[in-house]
Amino acid sequence: MIVWINGASGAGKTSAARELIELIPNSTLFDPEIIGGGLPDLLPSKHLAEVSDYQDLPIWRRLVVDTAAALLAELGGVLVVPMTLLRQDYRDEIFGGLASRRIAVRHVVLAPDETILRTRISAGPVPDPPDGGTRVRQRPSEHIEPYRVALAGWLGADAHRIDTGALTPHQIAERIADAVRTGEASVCDIVQTPEPTAETVAAGVLLFDERGRVLLVDPTYKAGWEFPGGVVEPGEAPARAGMREVAEETGIRLTHAPRLLVADWEPPAPPGYGGMRFLFDGGSLDGARAAQLLLPGPELRDCRFVTEEEAAALLPPVRYERLRWALRARESGVALYLEAGVPVGAPG
Repeated sequence: MIVWINGASGAGKTSAARELIELIPNSTLFDPEIIGGGLPDLLPSKHLAEVSDYQDLPIWRRLVVDTAAALLAELGGVLVVPMTLLRQDYRDEIFGGLASRRIAVRHVVLAPDETILRTRISAGPVPDPPDGGTRVRQRPSEHIEPYRVALAGWLGADAHRIDTGALTPHQIAERIADAVRTGEASVCDIVQTPEPTAETVAAGVLLFDERGRVLLVDPTYKAGWEFPGGVVEPGEAPARAGMREVAEETGIRLTHAPRLLVADWEPPAPPGYGGMRFLFDGGSLDGARAAQLLLPGPELRDCRFVTEEEAAALLPPVRYERLRWALRARESGVALYLEAGVPVGAPG
């Protein structure tokens, strides 16, 4: 299990975390700051210069998940993680990656009054790296406004909130320990999607609105826009898997097996394993059925109906090519076989 202590810089996360590991048996402190501090030794300075905060680097987010999982595999028990996370998509990516490894996360946010935060920040400016290096990090004052917005929105709804303005670090730790023990700080509701260990078969379903726009979804458990759908389970027919996933993700229940549009072989691209990807035609939704979409939810952060041109700006290139050819197959009524998004053996 992980206890993730969130909050703006100056909230007292690290001090509370150090006290907390004395209160929770068999617990270990893991501060992801050490990963950010090590990135200048791993990445070219030109690459680091492209971002203002190391959290914007995909490698940082992946290493946080991998390191936390490795520590728990090595030590067991509870991992206490003091780290600011103010972007919901980064929270989803990291917590979703942990959930895919069956690691539960209990999320708390330390929320002192904003005047207290500003006083603490002004009293302790961020020092420059001692070696004059290029460590990527925002100044704490830059966290205030994103923190305020997140706390009023997703963060306030997701995390167990503790007002720390009048508390010592030990008292904060006691509050966190009690919240974990009583279940007030509940396990985050992030869908568990195990990482593949071999090639997979996945089925997506295209749903359209009355204007012919296609539905794209933004899953909580991985970055980027997708089609409704998911991995086909052992012994399950791909079309039925697509129907099941659509119902689970969106609340829309298809009454008939959808028609195949494309079968696309996705080559392995480490760390991914690739496999077969099917896209089916789920038909059009009238206004009433489109209004039944269940959002937000544990699996989807957002969804929208888009034109083909709009989809090109949201989807990765290979996924967009899969969609493009699926739309052509829908127009012609002839299913296509693709490899890496390119038709193979298609009629002249």
